[in-house]
Amino acid sequence: MRITRTGTAAGLLAVEAGLAVLGVLVHYGLTAEFGDVTDSALEGFKSGFSAGTGAIALVLVGLAGLIAMLVSSQPWMRLTAVAIPVLMVIGMLAVTPAALREKLEVQYDATPQCVPDEDMGPGPGSRAARESQQAFESIEHVGYFGGGGASGVGGCDRSFVLPEDIDVVQHYRATLRNAGWRVVEDDAHHLRAERDGVAFEVVSCERGGVVWAGRVDDSGRARCDQQ
Repeated sequence: MRITRTGTAAGLLAVEAGLAVLGVLVHYGLTAEFGDVTDSALEGFKSGFSAGTGAIALVLVGLAGLIAMLVSSQPWMRLTAVAIPVLMVIGMLAVTPAALREKLEVQYDATPQCVPDEDMGPGPGSRAARESQQAFESIEHVGYFGGGGASGVGGCDRSFVLPEDIDVVQHYRATLRNAGWRVVEDDAHHLRAERDGVAFEVVSCERGGVVWAGRVDDSGRARCDQQ
């Protein structure tokens, strides 16, 4: 009878361990796809649980472990049943930074992208997009740029996120001047520079900012979402 109970408990522990590994993999995949890249490892881990996936995995793993503890009388099996959920939670926390880095590499760019992959053809809009792109590529940027923003004959704006604390305006102030741009507006959260008929703007927002490049006679559109 003991052998049967021990074998059943061993099978339950194997199921518990498999569910734990699956839980870590699912957490990694969802974080790499939907996670907030500005989160710390702990914040990203908490987000996974608040979304429900982590909590569901913990319940399933804990249930399998509880049944294994009730079935087996072996101390080492009971200890293993308790340890597996703990190791799963530690594993989720450990893989969160790697998942967020993968999202940055796959879904974001180091330079704003105003020109799409497909041929835009002739026209004022395409010329404006190429001019904005040239302006963006002429300087070094901070943060990571997603696809959010708008393009038009007046210029192109793109938002970016910051996974770490950086003085955005200070960076662009120095970078633009070193690249030959003339700073015409400058305060703690907003900066505008001009060069050769092209203007560049940046505004610092919560956990990121917005850059804009376009014609010098355009008022610009570097604005935070809430503004």
